[in-house]
Amino acid sequence: MNEIAEKPDILSLLPEELEAALAALGQPRFRAAQIFRWLGRGVRDFDEMTNLSKDLREKLKENFHLYAPKVLSKQVSAIDGTIKYLWELSDGNAVETVVMSYKHGNTVCVSSQVGCRQGCAFCASTIGGLVRNLRASEILDEVIFSELDSGKKISNIVLMGIGEPLDNFDNVMRFLELVNHPKGMNIGMRHISLSTCGIIEKFDELAARDLQLTLSVSLHAPDDETRSRIMPANHGRGVEKLIDACRVYYEKTGRRISFEYAMIDGVNDSPEQARKLAKHARAVAAHVNLIPLNHVEERQFQPSTPEHLKQFIAILEENGVNVTVRRRLGSDVDASCGQLRRKMQKQRGGQKPS
Repeated sequence: MNEIAEKPDILSLLPEELEAALAALGQPRFRAAQIFRWLGRGVRDFDEMTNLSKDLREKLKENFHLYAPKVLSKQVSAIDGTIKYLWELSDGNAVETVVMSYKHGNTVCVSSQVGCRQGCAFCASTIGGLVRNLRASEILDEVIFSELDSGKKISNIVLMGIGEPLDNFDNVMRFLELVNHPKGMNIGMRHISLSTCGIIEKFDELAARDLQLTLSVSLHAPDDETRSRIMPANHGRGVEKLIDACRVYYEKTGRRISFEYAMIDGVNDSPEQARKLAKHARAVAAHVNLIPLNHVEERQFQPSTPEHLKQFIAILEENGVNVTVRRRLGSDVDASCGQLRRKMQKQRGGQKPS
């Protein structure tokens, strides 16, 4: 990490910031636009910027850090074509990215942290805790290089991979600016979903930015007893406070919230819990996205039975809730967040510290 600490991270800079940095090197403003376009194309080295003079390229090498992630593992589903990447970062740590194809286009699911501190009991990403936050450039690299390697044009982004995006707020907000920039990848905010386990302290700050993205709240249980048992983030916050925060966010932004709900056999899939969930969803006009649980080797939880899932859906619909069931994509390629990274950790004997 020493080189990164000593040199500015050029990929995390917006065009106007590039202009200021280049002006300090005695370069004209228009060079910033050229460099920003090159960075958005996924160059791995400054020498690939062929319309820049050799002298300028040498100055960039001297003054800025540029690193492209390396593919540690790539798995392609034989069932639906879903691609699972494990990227090696500049410090040897690794994160996962998933490319999924739908009728409406290609979606990339990106990680925002190396590991996670939230401790959700059914998730592989949090095993081993948080190693470090990803820089804005590292999150952007997941999008750029997934598109380049897969050959699939990315039209949608979900921040639902490893990590809690609102726990890495500043870097995630910078990433959103970069990926949305008209001179960059220009992916519209309405094509971006940000998932959170309920870090409600950041909801007002997010709402104030009026980004028009979709906020997906990982609810996973409609009552404090169950949610606190499987999601430590519920402690000190509680379901009612979370629903209130969702209501305020909806009123401020006009953007409908989505509740993510992993269906766990015998834990959160009872008829009573379906009715409680329906009440919460109606209170904030939320859409409910039910997720068939992916079994994690280190966890004891199992997915709900088809019968319980069907009954749960019926109760939600009877209570006027808009509900969908997430398609299980990439089930043959460790597509559940954190599984591929866990395999690497076991092989290496643990993840590198920051």
